[in-house]
Amino acid sequence: MAKELLKREDVRVEDTWKVEDMYATAEDWEKDLKELNELTEKIAGLEGKLAESAGNLLKALEWSAKYGEKLDLAYNYAERLFDQDQKNTKHQAMTAKVMNLYAQGAGMMAFLEPELLAMDDETLEEFYKAEPGLELYRGQIDEIRRMKAHVLSAELEKLMAMTTEMSQVASDTFSILNNADFQFPEVINEKGESVRLSHGSYGALMECPDRNVRKDAFEKMYSVYKQYNNTLASLYNGQVKTLIFNAQARKYNSTLEAAVDQNNVSPEVYKNLVDAIDANVELLHRYVRLRKKCLGVDELHMYDVYAPMIDGVAKEISFDEAKATVLKALAPLGEDYLAKLREGFANRWIDVYENEGKRSGAYSSGAYGTHPYVLLNYNGTLDNMFTLAHEMGHALHSCYSNENQPFIYANYKIFVAEVASTTNEILLMEYLLKNTEDKKERAYLLNHYLDSFKGTVFRQTQFAEFEMRSNALCESGESLNAENLNAMYLELNKKYYGPDMISDDQIAYEWARIPHFYYNFYVYQYATSFSASVAIAKSILNEGAPAVERYKKFLSGGCTKPPVELLKIAGVNMETAAPIEAAMKAFEEILGEMEKLVG
Repeated sequence: MAKELLKREDVRVEDTWKVEDMYATAEDWEKDLKELNELTEKIAGLEGKLAESAGNLLKALEWSAKYGEKLDLAYNYAERLFDQDQKNTKHQAMTAKVMNLYAQGAGMMAFLEPELLAMDDETLEEFYKAEPGLELYRGQIDEIRRMKAHVLSAELEKLMAMTTEMSQVASDTFSILNNADFQFPEVINEKGESVRLSHGSYGALMECPDRNVRKDAFEKMYSVYKQYNNTLASLYNGQVKTLIFNAQARKYNSTLEAAVDQNNVSPEVYKNLVDAIDANVELLHRYVRLRKKCLGVDELHMYDVYAPMIDGVAKEISFDEAKATVLKALAPLGEDYLAKLREGFANRWIDVYENEGKRSGAYSSGAYGTHPYVLLNYNGTLDNMFTLAHEMGHALHSCYSNENQPFIYANYKIFVAEVASTTNEILLMEYLLKNTEDKKERAYLLNHYLDSFKGTVFRQTQFAEFEMRSNALCESGESLNAENLNAMYLELNKKYYGPDMISDDQIAYEWARIPHFYYNFYVYQYATSFSASVAIAKSILNEGAPAVERYKKFLSGGCTKPPVELLKIAGVNMETAAPIEAAMKAFEEILGEMEKLVG
């Protein structure tokens, strides 16, 4: 009989996150929802009056900030409860309720940006002088006015706000299908035990030394996505159509331009990444040849991509051991950083293990004024230990930003979001390499390092190119369907992995299980951030205190500067291809050492 997942109520409390640190009870949450409605009414009462006086403008901005902070908390509470068990209909309803409130509030407050944009610079400067409290909001106002060409009239902004809930349908439906409704088959693991396939167990099974287990898991996992291929294609088509509608309504030339402009990033940064990786894709082909040689197979298949190239070294790493190792590895970041890590480990910031209905994957999230919340599906692999380091990097980035910035400037842009997490991963890898003298163990770690590059730079750029191509196809008037999405993805897979990899038929369905394709051009930032993090981690290890000080200044910056400018504080210029080229050079060096070690 298959080993089934625990139900949420059977999970040990100490292995769960402490949602009551946000609200002691659901009644307290309901009270905040009521206050949010009252705040919305107060703000709406200022419609048409922002330009009348500096006092009115200040009240609108202060109330809006208070509304945003309270809404952020209410949303995070509902979402954390929902994600711990997406089969819980009560928590589904709570999430829907807060999203409905957000949509209503957005409609009632849609006049704010158009009225701000209608004011001339001279009036605004007079207001700053008349009401010193407005100075706090100058950066926020400047960012709004930067987007002037894409903000609509007050009436049309209300209409756009009314589409908010509707625009989430494709993403929400995919999430529920993928995490709650799909019933995956059972497989027999290397111990002869029957195991229920899940998003959490799949990763571990794909690292199994037994090739038959990997092949069985791979084929059975994708059999589900093949079965629902048309439905999933329709959902993704709906997602892209939504992005096109929003981009066109806001007068952007493309969905890509609309997405990156939210982070004040040029589309050229995105395209430069795709071009730079395309120019270096032969390095991934060389990696594939090395993998094929190490595994000793006549044909390398996609179910061989995650199997360790070095046998007999992999071991189970308990969660306690993972925490202890991460603390040691991140010591170069200083005692204050470690103190925050220990606090997170000790005070239930983390939801550790998989349970029935729990959201797949891993993330860090949280609201201003509370500690971060980290979702894991920990199952004892080396990769899981790196995931812990990664997500705690996000968490501490939020800690530093929240401690040093007011709410309106604390939420750093997505473009820099992956830098802190990936820097932690690289520091962990460098620590592990430094602390082993065993040749086989070093080769195993180098294998993991190469896989990190492969998964974060090459694979995410492959995803980014798929997003760019699929959006462009839809923008050209073609409807996205199972046939053209499968064909596009399979073609890209062959391009990235090269002639020594058998791109199995099943891999054509991989796009259908990637939740990030509903995040609006998010994934490219994993690759750019990894490249930036390689440079930052090296400077921390080589320079010590001065580099750490620069890095913490970057972590504390929130959104006070454009993300590209914030990265310059940490010593990295993403406006050039130099960081990506440097990362490719580092990959080539690691690849060369690995080739020598395995002979």
